[in-house]
Amino acid sequence: MTLHELREKINSRDVFFSAVVVLVSFASFGLGRLSLLKSQREPVRIENALIAGVGGVKVEEGKIAVGLPAQAGGQLVASKTGSKYHYPWCAGASQIAKKNKIWFTSIEEARKAGYAPASNCKGLK
Repeated sequence: MTLHELREKINSRDVFFSAVVVLVSFASFGLGRLSLLKSQREPVRIENALIAGVGGVKVEEGKIAVGLPAQAGGQLVASKTGSKYHYPWCAGASQIAKKNKIWFTSIEEARKAGYAPASNCKGLK
């Protein structure tokens, strides 16, 4: 059977209708799945939260700076027995026991107390 004979045997109208049936069935299935996903999705809720724990805005000499909330007593932490200070989210800070933690509100305060910046905590000077 040659290609020409095969082409004559298959009616182009039959192929067209078969392709339409297949495409319509795929489209119907896809739309059904899409409607099912939309009905199961939980709607977005917007709630007005209290802003009590969020840092405020400080205005000094015409400059505006956003203040960050202090974490459990300060923005820097050090150990009573150590010599380095850390940010609360640094790995070294998580190694310090709660009873040995000393909190500082600024880098200057930590340095005045005799502490140096931790080398493994990025952003410390």
